[in-house]
Amino acid sequence: MTIFERIIQREIPASIVYEDDLCIAFHDINPLAPVHILLVPKKPVPCIDALEEEDKVLIGHLFLVISKIAAQNKLENGYRVIANNGPDACQTVDHLHFHILGGKQLPDKLS
Repeated sequence: MTIFERIIQREIPASIVYEDDLCIAFHDINPLAPVHILLVPKKPVPCIDALEEEDKVLIGHLFLVISKIAAQNKLENGYRVIANNGPDACQTVDHLHFHILGGKQLPDKLS
């Protein structure tokens, strides 16, 4: 079971900012920007490459939620959405998730 599944099951506390039947969003514990929220589908998809045709509605929903979270956090000047896919991209949790970063001018590269 991944850390995200444990957060979804409420076994690990998190600062939740959004939740519905398909996903959950919470503040990253190691933020890289003033606003750094993780959006996680409740369906345990390991990574982008594991998505299937049946996940089209889920992915569309997640991007609509990203926009809603950005608006709630007043990121009208812009924000960055990152999804790491695989070890070379530094994916550390094998559960698809999106980083929503904003609240300041972001650098060209994040380390």
